[in-house]
Amino acid sequence: MQISSSAGLVNSTLKSMGKEESSGIKSLYTEKLTNDEAAELRKQIMENANSYAFKSTNIQTNILNPADQFKKDYQDFQSFLSGIGYEGKPIADLSQNEAAALVSEDGIFGVKQTSERIANFVINGAGGDESLLRAGREGMLQGFKEAEQMWGGKLPDISQETMAKATEMVDMAMIDLGFSLLNKEV
Repeated sequence: MQISSSAGLVNSTLKSMGKEESSGIKSLYTEKLTNDEAAELRKQIMENANSYAFKSTNIQTNILNPADQFKKDYQDFQSFLSGIGYEGKPIADLSQNEAAALVSEDGIFGVKQTSERIANFVINGAGGDESLLRAGREGMLQGFKEAEQMWGGKLPDISQETMAKATEMVDMAMIDLGFSLLNKEV
């Protein structure tokens, strides 16, 4: 395989330099190369070797990249958890009982605390502005729809309850501020 591809490289190099091969590969062994032809051939072989090494390294990097990306994503997730107040051990290290406690009624990822975080983000971000409250509410509902699409259908009950509770909290904030729940622009 290497001989025939090397022979092909030599033949193509000779053609590009204006030397025609007379009878295929045999000409490689019967015709003498000039110093310039040999230098050009060495140069092309070196370029091909460099290209091959680069591509091989690139493939190796891309093969390793998913693990690196997973590690980065996991670190980002752990950082996000710290940002919302979770100070427990890494999620991947939790036992089944510990994980269940986190999503329980009083857990940091339970319906009550999660819906409060979502709603407060919208309410506080709007700063009492009706259009921002409406936009935040719409964004919250759109995010939920996108999560369902990623999930591949209806999300689990805990997610449904969380979204309903968060929406209710934003709606109550709108009512408290004297805004109608009906969108006047529709």
